[in-house]
Amino acid sequence: MRIHIATDHAGLDMSKQLIDDLTGDGHAVTDHGPSSYEPLDDYPSFCINAARAVVRDQRAGETALGVVFGGSGNGEQIAANKVEGVRAALVWNTSTAELAREHNDANVIAIGARQHDYAEVLGFIRSFIATPFTGEERHARRIAQLAEYETTGAIEGHEIH
Repeated sequence: MRIHIATDHAGLDMSKQLIDDLTGDGHAVTDHGPSSYEPLDDYPSFCINAARAVVRDQRAGETALGVVFGGSGNGEQIAANKVEGVRAALVWNTSTAELAREHNDANVIAIGARQHDYAEVLGFIRSFIATPFTGEERHARRIAQLAEYETTGAIEGHEIH
């Protein structure tokens, strides 16, 4: 599987370890930055680039997921979710990692690098990667509604104010 990773200065050391471990697990990992420690760097472009790569790969028929992280994961999730076709979920335990895939077919997860130790983060990512989307009709319907709103600004049969 292709895994696209992005962070900011808060997760730089962790990203290098993750790349090694995920590559060791057999994944093709692409690092979208940063490449060096800059305490005042800005995460949006890194996360947007990772998210765009996930969508591009998926639309080309490749199996791909993304991981974005920073101090809390919140800003990184927001940045990734600005990309059309991305469903980024903030993950803080194994259950949220699994539910992100099972119920939301999330293709990107965001994690707070300052909120968890390395073993936890690696476990969340491995759970996310290993968990399939259930495909249940109710979940698929809701995801389709989100995609419809994302592209048209409306959801057929539902009033949007």
